[in-house]
Amino acid sequence: MTNTPVLLRQWKDEDLAPYAAMSADAEVMRYFPKPLTLAESEQSVLRLRADIDRRGWGLWVVEIGGKFAGYTGLAEPKFTAHFTPCVEIGWKFRREFWGRGFSYAAALQAEAFAFQNLRLRELVSFTAAINQRSRRLMERLEFTRSESEDFHHPALPVESPLSLHVLYRKANKLPPATTVDPQALQPCGSSF
Repeated sequence: MTNTPVLLRQWKDEDLAPYAAMSADAEVMRYFPKPLTLAESEQSVLRLRADIDRRGWGLWVVEIGGKFAGYTGLAEPKFTAHFTPCVEIGWKFRREFWGRGFSYAAALQAEAFAFQNLRLRELVSFTAAINQRSRRLMERLEFTRSESEDFHHPALPVESPLSLHVLYRKANKLPPATTVDPQALQPCGSSF
């Protein structure tokens, strides 16, 4: 892993250009329904920024060496499934930052915030079953999967190669304290 500091922060106007370029990159978006247009990226940045303003947490910008590297953080899935309501941890990075330990370092920060600050009892993470890169990161973060919880993402056609998703979970091992009531979670913007 790198010694370069990994900063999680709120979105800024100047993040739009690198975010839009990342979200239009076919390889970065390989396991998402489709690359985003500039207009979709603009709407996404506004939503992500508003989520953090409203709650104090969300999908934060990951800044590395003063550069926009991608995002990592926490989100509430806006679809209904056997594991919702919940809080998920997720990430998306520009290709130049892949394979260097940055996503792991950023995810550890988001996880610490979820368990220490929000005192969540559990985090989930999910991805298309064919997305081995994200699955390896989930496993490195010590999330565990039960095959019985795999699901078809409701926003995707069942015949899509991305439809089958794997669900990973991680429990908060800190001593019990006041925790967020899952019934109080409100739907918010997610990747899709």
